[in-house]
Amino acid sequence: MVRMEAVRLQKYLALAGAAPSRRKAEELIRSGQVTVNGRAAVLGMRVGPGDEVRVGGRLVRAPERRIVIALHKPPGYETTRKSRSGAPTVFELLPDIPGLHPVGRLDRDSEGLLLFTNDGALTQHLTHPRYGVKKVYRVWSRKGTPPPDLLRKLERGVVLKSGERAQAAKARPKEGGAVITMTEGKKREVRYMMAAIGYPVTRLLRVKMGPIRLGGQKPGSWRELGEAELKALERAAFGPPDSPQSGTS
Repeated sequence: MVRMEAVRLQKYLALAGAAPSRRKAEELIRSGQVTVNGRAAVLGMRVGPGDEVRVGGRLVRAPERRIVIALHKPPGYETTRKSRSGAPTVFELLPDIPGLHPVGRLDRDSEGLLLFTNDGALTQHLTHPRYGVKKVYRVWSRKGTPPPDLLRKLERGVVLKSGERAQAAKARPKEGGAVITMTEGKKREVRYMMAAIGYPVTRLLRVKMGPIRLGGQKPGSWRELGEAELKALERAAFGPPDSPQSGTS
């Protein structure tokens, strides 16, 4: 685990669960509802575990440690804390850590890399399409490998049965199916896209999210990301530390 250092107040509020995003945190600060050590807060100030942060008079605390866990989700598990259908859930495979939540989702039938964290701002940047963090999926189809023209069609964009348009950042052939790279992650989107070109998916495995790879991790196992991986993930989510969108410094 990596100990949390001083961070910008906007990010601290997101980590503490007081705001779902940096934008909402900024709105709280501008509205005068946030105080730090008894004084009105201002945008851009840095706070740490030793500071007293209040929102509307209520004390809020961010976790002292940022945690990011990589799980190899097996098929048959739901990405939820409590299943309505009685199916097993991914949280049955993980340690009980306050504030831990999934970074996006994989449907029950899908498998592979699924990240969990207690950092709400990190989740927002990794999952929102505007930040363009890539997710890579290995898919198999009973019809085999789609021809190049159909894979190029995925890259140009296809219209799904729902009427929505979906587009792959990259699609390349792989024995028995394809490797699809996405920068968004709507529910069952990759499956629907493959069905739209006539190659329904029989198996879907997420192999990469940003710089984090599934590698040889066994199904059902989890591991905590090391410091180097965390820094790489932050760069993918927020950009370089001094960039305008960075929320890590």
